[in-house]
Amino acid sequence: MNLAPIEDPIVREHLDGIAADGMDIFLISDANYRGAVLHATRLVNQMRANHELGILETLLLGHSYIAVGLLTSLVKGNDRISLAVDCDGPARGVSVESNARGEIRGYLRTNRIPVDGPIESFNLAPFIGNGTLSLTRRLEMARRPFTGHSRLTYGNLAKDIANHFVVSEQTPTAVSLSIQFDREGRVSGAGGLFIQSLPGADRSHGGELEDRVRQLPSLGSLFAEGETPAHVINTYFRDFDPDLIGTRSTEFSCHCDKEVYAEYLASLPEAEMTDIRENGPFPLKITCHNCNSTYSYEQTEIEEIARAG
Repeated sequence: MNLAPIEDPIVREHLDGIAADGMDIFLISDANYRGAVLHATRLVNQMRANHELGILETLLLGHSYIAVGLLTSLVKGNDRISLAVDCDGPARGVSVESNARGEIRGYLRTNRIPVDGPIESFNLAPFIGNGTLSLTRRLEMARRPFTGHSRLTYGNLAKDIANHFVVSEQTPTAVSLSIQFDREGRVSGAGGLFIQSLPGADRSHGGELEDRVRQLPSLGSLFAEGETPAHVINTYFRDFDPDLIGTRSTEFSCHCDKEVYAEYLASLPEAEMTDIRENGPFPLKITCHNCNSTYSYEQTEIEEIARAG
């Protein structure tokens, strides 16, 4: 993967002055609920730089990155989890994935969302419309991936993910996704919260917990001010006796490289490879959807790949 430089010196200075990205996992209410708080300001800024996104696109894809990052609190080892939204709105949807190490990548199905007029709010529902949300867990020891589907009900990713767990797994879940922009449209803070009832849990304090989640300040603004996930947990959930049980790293990361795509080219049918060798265009350029990295191959390199294949 090629990391695009973050050109804005104000953004770079801000990132140098706030806490590192990462996720803390915790238990509350006598281990009846499990949760995670994710700080993702660097993640979202690097995603934006690589994919060359405007504000609206950054908001939608950024929420998706934060969401799948939070969901990695449900997997471990070499497990992976992916989130896909397929919709009939102008955004068309997203596809993102992460492994348990917090390496996150993914893309918008429309990199420039059509907008008819001035955007008056950050309500994404008009750009999402109707559609389906899919969560896939690829567990290392499982023979096949497990995918759950649910209809988009709110056009709000946080609410639709929470609804997905209620509908598909009958598990009460709360999700909060937050990106803070400054007046010039820079991302100054980003993060999210995920809380889920554990099997057999005593849910007598569920109403109080729901109220607390609704009353939380913007996580994006908290992280923009330098707060950490641990501080957020211990400050805003102290009445529920939080117990921190794990920490995960989080980063924008894709395992693509020039050699990977060379292997792909070598696997093409002979007729296709012959056409490329004879007609180009050169340099041949291949762009990874997940991270927007572009790899170029001169004609001599294509000849070598063809011979090796």
